[in-house]
Amino acid sequence: MSRALKDFRLNDRAARAKLTPRAKPYWRLIADGRHLGFRSGKTSGSWIARFREPGSESGYTSAKLGLADDRTEADGRTILSWAQALEKANEWFAIQVNRVGQTAKVRSVEDAIKSYVAIQDARATERAGRKLRSVASSRLQVHVLDDDKLPVIMLDRLSEADLRDWLGKITGIKNTSKRRLCADLKAALNAAYVTDRAVLPRDFKVTVSEGLKPSAIDGDSDDTAARDNQILDDDIVRKIVAAAFAVDADLGRLVILLAATGARFSQLQRLRVRDVQIDASRLMIPSSRKGRGRKPGYYRLQVGADVIEALAPAVEGRASDAMLLERWAYAQKEGLRWVPDHRQPWSVASEMTKGWKKAIALTSRSDIIPYALRHSSIVRGLRRGLPIRLVAALHDTSVEMIERHYARWITDGLEDLAVKAIVPMLEAA
Repeated sequence: MSRALKDFRLNDRAARAKLTPRAKPYWRLIADGRHLGFRSGKTSGSWIARFREPGSESGYTSAKLGLADDRTEADGRTILSWAQALEKANEWFAIQVNRVGQTAKVRSVEDAIKSYVAIQDARATERAGRKLRSVASSRLQVHVLDDDKLPVIMLDRLSEADLRDWLGKITGIKNTSKRRLCADLKAALNAAYVTDRAVLPRDFKVTVSEGLKPSAIDGDSDDTAARDNQILDDDIVRKIVAAAFAVDADLGRLVILLAATGARFSQLQRLRVRDVQIDASRLMIPSSRKGRGRKPGYYRLQVGADVIEALAPAVEGRASDAMLLERWAYAQKEGLRWVPDHRQPWSVASEMTKGWKKAIALTSRSDIIPYALRHSSIVRGLRRGLPIRLVAALHDTSVEMIERHYARWITDGLEDLAVKAIVPMLEAA
């Protein structure tokens, strides 16, 4: 039996920088028999892929993909980010499958989901620093793997009708949740196509896309109602921020950033001390992991002096590469008594649930969710007439998403400008 390979955090620049330079690459498992490696050099690193037919006792075939973007921004050709290297590696893996004439076994929907979930769980565990199941894992288990038909269908025989039949049986959840579920399943099936394309129909991705089209989900009234309910006036936002600080200073710093930036929790929990530029009243917000295509590692965002002042205790006297937002971790001591034990970074959004509920209880509202702060920030920009493209850029999203989900407030925000375009249609008497 071969020795288990240790996976390294090669997708993180900071983690790669800490690796000891050596001739032997550091490897990350992509799929059975497929690895993406990083060779850490004294001046720059490089990406390497290696392939071996699953179950084979022969050695690996490897190829150099390009330089890593540790010192120079990626260009997608010779200098590659992690995402670009992974895409290039998968293309190379597909070539190797065809070259060796591998007769791959067609997998089932269940097999594809389990492979995808394993990767998502590994990422969630890596980000949290402890064993953790991804949200996608739970959703797919309950709504797909527990289904009596879809999981056993072989991928080469999967049809649009199969997917629509499954989707028609999903009841009891909101349309927004159903869309997320479809997105998870689509991602799992498309990931299977990347590795199994040699034995799958060429139109497989079209089948998946058409079978799980958003239009197959009836209506979107609950989506609109939920967002309407979560657009907060500035006074309410300020009350929530004050209440969060009243509960706990660590929670307060997280909440004031959620309110002031409109960023996602997953972005803010990656902030480092160096990302707070006090003299310029500016934050360098890490880009989200959502969406496709090349994205810069961060974007600049101006904030008020009150936000900078609130962050001062988390900045002063700390190392520049330390995580900005931390909280107390508790340990059980002296019987059943829980006491503060050590400081650690925030890792998952659920860690703020208990404190958030306490803070909301101090306000006049009881139905507010943390994501309401992002909704409210986007709408605030639209109401004040900021260009839609600027609002999208400041919230690390696309113009398409803004137009799709915030159309009503776009109209409201541009009403005053539209009035200026009105001219008399009749000549003055």
